[in-house]
Amino acid sequence: MIKVSVIESIKNLIQDNKLVLLYIYSRQCSVCHALLPKIKFLLKKYPEIKLKVISIDDCTEVAGEFSIFTVPTVMLYINGKEYIRRARFISIEELDKSIERYYKIMFG
Repeated sequence: MIKVSVIESIKNLIQDNKLVLLYIYSRQCSVCHALLPKIKFLLKKYPEIKLKVISIDDCTEVAGEFSIFTVPTVMLYINGKEYIRRARFISIEELDKSIERYYKIMFG
């Protein structure tokens, strides 16, 4: 049996899907808990985006691998490349506009 690390599974998710949004949070972060439902609601507009929610409490390697210095952090990957990164104070409206721009290019 081959054990796949969390980092490897995240990287595979990013490589295997056109659009992936990583939401990285900490359980001690009240802002993180308040923002997640808003992110999930926003992504209903963008059904092609795969959401992966990751707790740095459960997987501290994620912080090093993806250069996470604060939470919450949102990263949008398109065809395996990072295009959007927002951290700490995340405006849903600004995030929506940024995602919409790339989404329209890809899906019209």
